[in-house]
Amino acid sequence: MIYTCTITPSIDYTVYLPAFENGKLNRSEEVYYYPGGKGINVSRVLNRLGVESQALGFTGGFTGSYIESFLQKEGVATDFIETSQITRINIKIKSEKETELNGPGPQLTEQQLMILTNKVKAMKKGDWFILAGSLPGSIPDSYFLDLAKICSENGVRFVLDTSGPALKKLTNVPCFLIKPNLDELGELFDTKITDIKAAHFYAKRLLENDIRHVIVSMDADGALLVTKNLSLSAKAPIGTVINTVGSGDSLVSGFIASYSKDENPEKAFRYGVASGSATAFRSDLCDQQGVEALLEQVEITPI
Repeated sequence: MIYTCTITPSIDYTVYLPAFENGKLNRSEEVYYYPGGKGINVSRVLNRLGVESQALGFTGGFTGSYIESFLQKEGVATDFIETSQITRINIKIKSEKETELNGPGPQLTEQQLMILTNKVKAMKKGDWFILAGSLPGSIPDSYFLDLAKICSENGVRFVLDTSGPALKKLTNVPCFLIKPNLDELGELFDTKITDIKAAHFYAKRLLENDIRHVIVSMDADGALLVTKNLSLSAKAPIGTVINTVGSGDSLVSGFIASYSKDENPEKAFRYGVASGSATAFRSDLCDQQGVEALLEQVEITPI
């Protein structure tokens, strides 16, 4: 089973309008309400690609109920841990520039965190645990390190897609896959990365920490996949970018959806890049038809 975990989920309230003026009344032309959070996005895309998963995390209040109901209607299994706090709402303004206003995440108790720990301990060898999204500073890094170690000891494939100080510490434990972008990769090594050559160099260094697959997302420049035996560059398909939210999550989803079937990393990389692009070219997350239409347009080149 594939388990995704979103510590701080949200409802993403996305509005589209021709121009946004600060300090004035703005009227939107289109609005959308979607469950937000990187792990939730991964589960939604996996479901659209025909792969089952279960969404874990912490939800509360009427917004938490909306998220759970929305996912279940889409066919995504959930096992959220209930909190007494209302799950946050994040506002995404799509205009001539993108503007975001994100609410604060929940304050979690030791008891609530222990429930998640026990869920991870119950996972079986060969399962996947995908920890994705922001990790609140109110939770000690040692907690997430312990989750990663439990996965390693039990043969659970640990996938990490986060940022900040927690990412730096978690790259010191075994991971099946991590997916930093260029800025995040640079932060791991206290440097600024501006080209593919440097990205490849530092991605290779991460393999020394018992990380099996490193995917570096590079926006319009595509992505890199680095493993012990492979170094590949992917050029993304050309298209009109409508929405960048969830594109990286879709890349992770596509990679795992493909890899979980035949364990071919190059094929999975192509499928992941196509998935990320398919999401970028529409207002919501990608679907299988959109992904498969782009597969042949993904150019893979050995490094």
